[in-house]
Amino acid sequence: MSPLLFWGPWRLALARARQTRLLAGSWGTSGGQGYTQDPPVGTCDLRGELDRFGGVSLNLARLGALDRLDAAAFQKGLQAAIQQWRSEGRIAVWLHIPILQSRFIAPAASLGFCFHHAKSDSSTLTLWLGEGPSRLPGYATHQVGVGGAVFDESTRKILVVQDRNQLKNMWTFPGGMSEPGEDIGDTAVREVFEETGIKSEFKSLLSIRQQHANPGAFGKSDMYIICRLQPCSFTINICQHECSRCEWMDLNDLVKAKNTTPVTSRVARLLLYGYREGFDKIDLTMEEFQAVHTGLFYKLFHKELPANYKTIPGMY
Repeated sequence: MSPLLFWGPWRLALARARQTRLLAGSWGTSGGQGYTQDPPVGTCDLRGELDRFGGVSLNLARLGALDRLDAAAFQKGLQAAIQQWRSEGRIAVWLHIPILQSRFIAPAASLGFCFHHAKSDSSTLTLWLGEGPSRLPGYATHQVGVGGAVFDESTRKILVVQDRNQLKNMWTFPGGMSEPGEDIGDTAVREVFEETGIKSEFKSLLSIRQQHANPGAFGKSDMYIICRLQPCSFTINICQHECSRCEWMDLNDLVKAKNTTPVTSRVARLLLYGYREGFDKIDLTMEEFQAVHTGLFYKLFHKELPANYKTIPGMY
């Protein structure tokens, strides 16, 4: 679902919740984020941090004495907390459970919680308290792979590899999976160096391939992005674990080669067009902007915009 389509109903649900919310005991004295009031006597102390969307986040890793708490007492305390949050007009609960406290998953599930996602050391469950079906956003559904098309304009050579783990010896571009928090261009540069020993510099984004129900992505969707890189070194030091072959190949030869993947063949033709007619015809360049969230930035990829269109008075 598009973020714009999602946040509309989410804000509406938040507005409705605020109309019925009991403010007493819901917020800290600062007037910002706070914690719910004390639970009823005889239950464990499960205080959830309030978020700006009308929900509650309960992170068990931040609570003490859980090692001595049994599942039945936890279920009783969580049930009391849910009743309290409902009375305050909260519309959702996010429950974060460390892997060593997984015994609390079953009691939470018996109260209606469902899995949202899991990491290596924890799982997150959710409970929708608002009206109608849950409108909470789903977790990430795509994996992102990045390839680096390292092209030397002076020699018209391009760096290609054959993957040792593939059944067929097909020429392709070095690359791999983007790591969390890693920019696309940085992934391309890193993967090229790890597989071939070639140092390079990011120049532009060339293509994006999207596919769904990919077995290689655990049945999820995946995106494969190819970047144009400029070489900063030329001596190949191949990674024997990942590549069976690596070489600098003339771009014309790659265009004509039969043993290439369809994506490699198409991008090779794209590069040939850019080499002959100008890379401005094919490049999606990158510009960095400050995000609405304090201290964060984002990168926008698009065809190069003429300078006079960047500073038109009265237009944004």
